[in-house]
Amino acid sequence: MNDILFDSIRINQLEIKNRIYMPAMHLNMAENFFITDRLIDFYSKRAEGGTGAICVGFATVNNLAGYPKNIGAHKDEFIPGLKKLADAIKNGGAKSVVQLNHSGRYNMSFLTGGKKPVAPSAIASSLTKEVPQELTIEEIKKIIKDFGDAALRVKKAGFDAVEILSGTGYLISEFMSGLTNKRDDEYGGSFENRSRFGMEVIQEARKQVGENFPIIIRMNGNDFMPKGQGREELLKYAKKISAKGYADALCINVGWHEARVPQIIASVPAGVFSYLSAGVKKAVDIPVIASHRINTPQIARNLLNEGEADMAAIGRSLIADPDFAVKAKTGREKEITHCIGCAQGCFDNIFKMAAVECLCNPLAGYEKTRLISKAKNKKNILIIGGGVAGMTAALTAHKRGHKVVLYEKNRLGGQIFIAAAPNGREEFERLAEDLIFKVNSSSIKVIIKPVDEKIIEAGNFDEIVIATGAAPAIPRIEGINLKNVVSSWDVLQNKAYTGKKTVIIGGGAVGVETALFLSEKGCLSGEALKFLFINKAESYDDLYKLATRGTKKITVVEMINKVGKDIGKSTRWAMLQDLSIKGIKVVTQAKALKITEDYLLVEYNGKEEKIFCDTIVIAAGSVSYNPLEAIIKEKSVPYHIIGDAQKAGLAYDAIHNGFEIGRKI
Repeated sequence: MNDILFDSIRINQLEIKNRIYMPAMHLNMAENFFITDRLIDFYSKRAEGGTGAICVGFATVNNLAGYPKNIGAHKDEFIPGLKKLADAIKNGGAKSVVQLNHSGRYNMSFLTGGKKPVAPSAIASSLTKEVPQELTIEEIKKIIKDFGDAALRVKKAGFDAVEILSGTGYLISEFMSGLTNKRDDEYGGSFENRSRFGMEVIQEARKQVGENFPIIIRMNGNDFMPKGQGREELLKYAKKISAKGYADALCINVGWHEARVPQIIASVPAGVFSYLSAGVKKAVDIPVIASHRINTPQIARNLLNEGEADMAAIGRSLIADPDFAVKAKTGREKEITHCIGCAQGCFDNIFKMAAVECLCNPLAGYEKTRLISKAKNKKNILIIGGGVAGMTAALTAHKRGHKVVLYEKNRLGGQIFIAAAPNGREEFERLAEDLIFKVNSSSIKVIIKPVDEKIIEAGNFDEIVIATGAAPAIPRIEGINLKNVVSSWDVLQNKAYTGKKTVIIGGGAVGVETALFLSEKGCLSGEALKFLFINKAESYDDLYKLATRGTKKITVVEMINKVGKDIGKSTRWAMLQDLSIKGIKVVTQAKALKITEDYLLVEYNGKEEKIFCDTIVIAAGSVSYNPLEAIIKEKSVPYHIIGDAQKAGLAYDAIHNGFEIGRKI
């Protein structure tokens, strides 16, 4: 049977071997705008993995368009590096594209040597809080020319196509939207005027690269900004730029960076935004590319088969597994390492000004520097604990050629199944499933049984890896042992009952996740909501309440001045927003003093208060669980402690720690 995902497609004169398009993602891997070996290694690996076309960037069109960790396309001196990157991608078998962009008001003066960011109007972004300089007509014309000049450099460097970013809250979309464009000249006011800047950018690029060089426009299908540009006006723009002589393909993006609709995290349903590309595809006669949360080949196939798009933009899934395409093509989809939307290594690193990495793939960004070589001396290795750290260490040591025995007392996956319990966090279970499949497909010997001293003595092991994970932290609070007190871990595993009025002690990641997990109790399911909505059984307002307000009254109590301090920035804002949507009460700077059968006594604002409740959930974090180290030490066997057994942390830390130990044994 023909696989539509691997049908070729033509954009202008460019023939692409399949329908997999890797969209531009800022990687923070350039140095002073120059291409680095790290960038070349990263993209080469994705090209060799069977991807149809790879778009790099974004690349800057002038000095204020980005900052030095962006790829530069604003000077001729960047062409040699761009050529090396284009050649590497094409030598790997993929077509090469560069995305051009100007950040506009999203740039920050501390990144540009003190120069103020620029925008159509002097309106600050809620992200940067910095008021930009309003552009003059002369400056606008210069930026338009800058885009064209950069497009020509891309062509001279040997790339197969250029993409222009016309969305996401950057400069072109700032001109497009009435929220950020308050001008009263030919670039402001009516839709015709507000879209003029984008149109002239495309015209200038076309003029410089010629009619046969492909120009792709990445644009929003909906900006998700209150009183911003919705589907209707953006569809008008799509029709305008798809006319002959403008764009050759449209890549449909969603949202601005400051929009309050989640776009890339695990709680976003996979493939949910393909309805936007479907709407555009009905209105234009050029290829349309769907984007966002397309993390399996089958999701991509479905939207192609259903006519929602002509290509699928697969981004972070290719960070997680550079061989995504070749595995899908050769019937090895079960071997794919899936992106789980955690954002811990990719988007969270951008906020830290660090290079992009990946929770699921420790080799991402280190394609040549973290290679797994065969060990000179093959060893007999014992791994104690089958969580994500233990499985990663086992798999890596096995690739080194060692004989590996993995013991797990319950089931492979460990605590990651607890992380997967809250609504919107189910993708973490896929991480466990991917690792379990790889372990079971290898010659690693897996034994589901607790490890004791006899096993350690009888195994004749050369080295031991302790990956026994963590246990719930139990705070010292009077009444902690009462029957109405339960552990968050037990709640998340449905092992503990909670009453209608529930108080959660601890506002870290586990406390927030537990609150959101309990808030779903008594809410309408997605299926029920769709049925009632279609049949107009209830009003929209009532359906919203029934979908967001369950049967429990939940209060989160936290000692410090904020909740979710250990949640990554990309995810935290959305989880806190969900707390508000679900009506969960949050009490910060409150110290739990005493638990009774009827209430929790806290110290708050300098006085004692009672919070009446039926159940108290302890979510005070976790502590390392490592009962075997002393025994192993006595046996004089070399050992390593990894993951939460060493220090309670994120899944990212556990996997990378396990990988490094496995690589060094």
